[in-house]
Amino acid sequence: MKKLALALSVLAAMSTTAMAEGDAAAGQSKAALCVACHGADGNSMIDMYPKLAGQHAKYLEKQLHDFQNAMKTGGKEGRMDPIMGGMVMTLNEQDMADLAAFFASQTQTHAPVADVPALGEQLYLGGDMSRGITACVACHGPEGKGTEQAGFPMVAGQHTNYIKLQLTKFRDKGRTNDLNGMMQDVAKKLSDADIEALSKYIANLK
Repeated sequence: MKKLALALSVLAAMSTTAMAEGDAAAGQSKAALCVACHGADGNSMIDMYPKLAGQHAKYLEKQLHDFQNAMKTGGKEGRMDPIMGGMVMTLNEQDMADLAAFFASQTQTHAPVADVPALGEQLYLGGDMSRGITACVACHGPEGKGTEQAGFPMVAGQHTNYIKLQLTKFRDKGRTNDLNGMMQDVAKKLSDADIEALSKYIANLK
């Protein structure tokens, strides 16, 4: 809870920082290179790539900045990804804001997930106090919509495989761009079975 409180205070301070105003129409014209992996409207058909449609603009913009920062620092900062790193290197602040605005303005598609383990709901809504696992609902909300002002992304309806990949990366420190290490702190306590169950439950939220 201390990490969550600190994260919220940091985000409140960051929210006062001036950011470029995104233009969704301009973003659509700039999104041509994104289509192959993320789809024309941000609904990726490839389950290893995230759906961007309907995601919070501020979160999307932060990820673009983090991908670029990782390339500039050799992976010491930001979020390292060989594909996205190459894509974002030519983007400026306005480009990122426009792309974020465009994808945030789109509507996410949803496909029901079969055979969701009860463990997924248990961990998402209640966590596991015996193992020190914080409930996902604390940051992402009961419907998985997250909170834009606080910087918590919408996770509902995301591809099961993509969620699984990201939770595994957080657990194994392959991804470290989460605020104050909050996701790493939770994920390091998750087993493969936990991650499988959570991924299916989250993907099934809409």
